[in-house]
Amino acid sequence: MSLSADSVLALHPLPALLVDPAADRVTAANRLAERLFGGPLVGASFLGRLEDGAADLIVFADAVAHYGRHWTRSLTYRRLDGRRLSCETRATMTDWPDGPRLLISLIDLGEMEAHAQEAEAADLLRSGLLEWKRAQAFFSELERQNQLILNAAGEGIYGINADGKTTFVNRAAQEMLGWAAEDLLGRDTHAIIHHHHLDGARYDHRDCPIYHSFRHEMVARVEDEVFWRKDGRPIQVEYVSTPIYDNQVLAGAVVIFRDISERKESERRLREALAEVDALRDRLEQENAYLLEEITSERAHYDIVGASPAVARTLAQVELVAPTDANVLITGESGSGKSLTATAVHKASLRARRPLIRLTCSALGHEDVESEIFGHARRAARGLMSDRAGKIELASGGTLLLEDVGELPLEVQGRLVTVLRDQAVVRLGEERPRRVNLRIIASSTRDLAAEVAAGRFREDLYFFLNVFPIPLTPLRERIEDIPLLVAHFLELACRRFNRPRPVPTQGTIRMLSEYHWPGNLRELRNVIERAVIVSTGGKLRVEAMALPGPAPARPAAGPRPLTEEEMRTLERDNLLACLRAAGGRVSGPGGAAEMMGLRPTTLYSRLRRFGIGRAELAPEARHAG
Repeated sequence: MSLSADSVLALHPLPALLVDPAADRVTAANRLAERLFGGPLVGASFLGRLEDGAADLIVFADAVAHYGRHWTRSLTYRRLDGRRLSCETRATMTDWPDGPRLLISLIDLGEMEAHAQEAEAADLLRSGLLEWKRAQAFFSELERQNQLILNAAGEGIYGINADGKTTFVNRAAQEMLGWAAEDLLGRDTHAIIHHHHLDGARYDHRDCPIYHSFRHEMVARVEDEVFWRKDGRPIQVEYVSTPIYDNQVLAGAVVIFRDISERKESERRLREALAEVDALRDRLEQENAYLLEEITSERAHYDIVGASPAVARTLAQVELVAPTDANVLITGESGSGKSLTATAVHKASLRARRPLIRLTCSALGHEDVESEIFGHARRAARGLMSDRAGKIELASGGTLLLEDVGELPLEVQGRLVTVLRDQAVVRLGEERPRRVNLRIIASSTRDLAAEVAAGRFREDLYFFLNVFPIPLTPLRERIEDIPLLVAHFLELACRRFNRPRPVPTQGTIRMLSEYHWPGNLRELRNVIERAVIVSTGGKLRVEAMALPGPAPARPAAGPRPLTEEEMRTLERDNLLACLRAAGGRVSGPGGAAEMMGLRPTTLYSRLRRFGIGRAELAPEARHAG
């Protein structure tokens, strides 16, 4: 018996819907999905529920078609009442009698975060109650002088009155100290077991934290002191001294201690072992390149170096579009590898035997750009004494790469649309069209959709170029690729400058991974080339001053006093920096709370106070990977 789409989705534990990708229509949705979006979805456009348009959805759908299933958090939705939804989107391509369908499951990230906070708060509450109950039970037993429990305890416990005389000693304390109870009861405990420091200096009662604890009515915690055994041998101890009361009158103190001599010895041995490891590591860093075998085994696919998910996605997109003649639009920050990606598309295409013709639109003057693109006939009036083919004709049968395409003047954009539509070009000064077989790869650091909206870029040209978009991820968002890139640029630089190959140490890689890289791959390559020039002694030396960027101003005579508003700004900026370094995680291992030494609940409170949300941690860019 076959189940209908509604029956299948009704059994799904998450908000789920079935989408016809060809018609952009929701064909089925369960109640959880309709509750999430605030109303019925069947028959509606799935694209209409997206906040950011089709670009990210097309890339996501291509990934689902390529891998069979995929997930992303880059898609943002709008409920029927207009409220914004941040979800994790999971999709699988399924076959149905009426055609292929995308089975899409949604996880509300806001609800997930709320559940995590509630669970964390519950854990904190439970642990707090347990600690309170444990302390209450412990002091209750002390007050009743339950000698049986005191003797069963593994820690040493003894009590002293307000005069410093011993009132009780449990069995563990007697065994650790070698003193019997009758040796200590009624006598000055400090003079018997706590009279000298380990270096032989006399330990006065007035300096003893145990006496301070009840004389000043405060708990004293000491982690590294010595008690003296009856045989004269010292033992290293940590202890807590707590005042005790009898009907609200200070009666003395109870001391709970444990012998940590073995632990201290283990710590000493561990420090020695770590020092030996550090020495061995330094020797290895001098003799071997950082992760040399792993790095050299990684082959750069199409000369694109990296093993991160972002690079894998780019390579998958290259594989998908290269065999076709579709135009490609590559977007990304300056230096993020747009030219390299364009070369990869061309090399993997059926046009690879023909040249890839490059034209940097931003490098040409307004009068030269048309001649460079379309070519010109001989015109003595303008000093053009010979016919010249433009870049379009040169690229016929191959690929034309238009770098910084957003810099083209509007009138040139119009002529380019005509060429793309007719697959024919007319040189300046001529009327005869010349047939061309043209494929264009365009690249831009600008958001061309925004340029279209602002009237600075023709919409029809945008549609011609944006057949297959490839957004590139900036280097700061794929730092796991930095070791591979360092090895790649290091090899190129050493070959170029004829220098011996220095060793990139773990510290160098860590410092490079912590830098923001506003110039992306181009900036990293420049830094490595400078480091190769200045490095001596076998190690790659990249000093912090070598990283580009403005150096912080140094005050001539001490720091300038800050206003309250400046202090708040510094604190807010520090919170953002920690959160970004932790990848947006607040709690857990490697989270921002652990990095700052704060409790997660305290950090959540500060985030609310400063109004810091997820949008500020990872600003969305429509055409940046």
